[in-house]
Amino acid sequence: MALFAKKSETSDAASGIPSIIVRTSNVAKELMSVAANHKVSIKTLDFRLLDTKTFIRLLSDGDDWIEVNAEGIMNISEERYLNPKFELKQIYEIEIFSITEAGALAGLDVSIAGNTTLCKIYFTVKAGSSAVYDENFETSLYELVNKKKLRANIMIGIFDSMMRQNLLDLISKVRVYGTFDFEEQERYVVAEGYEPIPTVDDKLILHYDKKYQEMDESGRVNYAKRGYIVSVVENDLLIEYIKPSKGTFGRNARGEILTPKEPVIRNEPTFTWSDNIKRDELDKRIEFRARTGGYVTFEGGVYDIKSEMDVTEISFRSTGSIDTNLNSDVSINVKEKDTLRDAVGAGMVVTVNVINIEGNVGEEAKITAHKATIEGQVHSSATVIADELSINILKGKAFGKEIHITRLEQGEVEGERVFITQATGGKIRGKEIFIEVLGSHVKVTASKSIEIKKLLGGENVLTIDPLLNESRETLSEKELKIAEAKKVLHSAEKELFEYESTMKENATAYEDIKQKLVHYKRNSIKAPSAFVEKFQQFQQFKQKLEELRTEYREKLDHFNFLSEHHTALQSEIFDARIINHDRWHNYNEVIFKLIDPAIDVTYFPADNSDENILGLQENENGEFSIEVLGK
Repeated sequence: MALFAKKSETSDAASGIPSIIVRTSNVAKELMSVAANHKVSIKTLDFRLLDTKTFIRLLSDGDDWIEVNAEGIMNISEERYLNPKFELKQIYEIEIFSITEAGALAGLDVSIAGNTTLCKIYFTVKAGSSAVYDENFETSLYELVNKKKLRANIMIGIFDSMMRQNLLDLISKVRVYGTFDFEEQERYVVAEGYEPIPTVDDKLILHYDKKYQEMDESGRVNYAKRGYIVSVVENDLLIEYIKPSKGTFGRNARGEILTPKEPVIRNEPTFTWSDNIKRDELDKRIEFRARTGGYVTFEGGVYDIKSEMDVTEISFRSTGSIDTNLNSDVSINVKEKDTLRDAVGAGMVVTVNVINIEGNVGEEAKITAHKATIEGQVHSSATVIADELSINILKGKAFGKEIHITRLEQGEVEGERVFITQATGGKIRGKEIFIEVLGSHVKVTASKSIEIKKLLGGENVLTIDPLLNESRETLSEKELKIAEAKKVLHSAEKELFEYESTMKENATAYEDIKQKLVHYKRNSIKAPSAFVEKFQQFQQFKQKLEELRTEYREKLDHFNFLSEHHTALQSEIFDARIINHDRWHNYNEVIFKLIDPAIDVTYFPADNSDENILGLQENENGEFSIEVLGK
């Protein structure tokens, strides 16, 4: 290292250190050394970059350093930069001096930082900074950035070709405003080396086994949902092996080579798999995917997918709740049939494609399936939901499409087609309802038909309601939409009529101008501009008319769609029937609910009467009544 003191400067403790010129490869270290030697704070020192020399060498060619100029730096290829035997260094000639007055950029609070590899370097202007433009602003800014880089031991003139372009936005703002205040932090890339591709260690990911552990409100793990069965559907990714790969070399903005580490290999697959699982080998990984739906098993080092499982019971103690994909081909058979025990325990939640339960479903349990069979009873607080549903004794709630109940005891049923062998109390809702034996205190509501083979009790309410699956609020909303659609249609019809009338009135004039323009064109005569302009107006008018016709048709179709749906709902009630193959006994009430007007028509069949078929009729005066249509 060479030290030079300016002859024009003299040491004076009051005015700081004398100006010192040094050559160094580490500016920050040099500043610290000068500060220590002169017993001053490094914060009181600044420096000026006088010269930069860049040297390179290739270890395979010997150890001699070769100086390169700016053009030589530009010609260094990426391949050479990423060669681990290639080295480069810089020597800086700087002048160190004491800070005696604030610089022109003193209002800028700035910093230099990089990512973890130092391959990307950022120049940050902090919020609250202020800059004043003058003719030297751009030069001063570049000098400031380079000095910040040198203090951080970042090379200059090598990895920073983008710096000037990236700082143009900052410079332009200050130039335009004269004085610019930075309300928010701004960050600019001022150097960028070659980011290495990191080494990848091998990894075995069991995607199928990502069992969720739900938390309760207190943040505790819900062990009732611990993933007893892991369901999959066709083509689900079950297992993934990430192949090991060694990374690539990089070089950061300090000129340092970044060497990749060797990959760690410790997770190579040692298992085998059945034909229900397919293995796909890709460039960077191996995937094991499901060929079919079901649940995953791992027994004796072999992975397989099975569809049917037998369990004694589903309870907190044995399995916890079971949550599988409804579309996965999983079928569960619950074998517990003791009438004093629950096959599906209290509070259990089960979601599965098919479930067959030989015993009871406990309190607060919930079962969801495409198909469910329950040979025991369903507790009054339990719920079962399935497209196809068969239950022996229902005291709770059941929802589905086609439902078969042997005995309904104060439970609730809702489906499309509901078949009840015996009903004693409870609520039944459906499109079509069939009851073999109807007891007492049952509320039955259907949109199409109620059919009873034998009536033993009384105090039943049989209702036909076309709005079974729609609320009155929803109907009101639809009526408002119909009224709005009618209003819009009327407006479109009026506008279309006005355009049609205008077009008809001007059709002759339009054809006349059209023929004249054809004549002018055929005889190579320039048409009068007034004719051309008028013809263009006609064309625009005609185009607008076609748009209005299309718009009117669309609005008419929309209105008809809404109206037809509304009318269909109302008309369905006249096709609905209540059929009793037995005689009426005791007190029973029959209700038909109209939509428009929104009234209930009520009828009380006489005790011991054989009025087998009941339907709604409207007389010539518009009065509605329930009539006997067959005996």
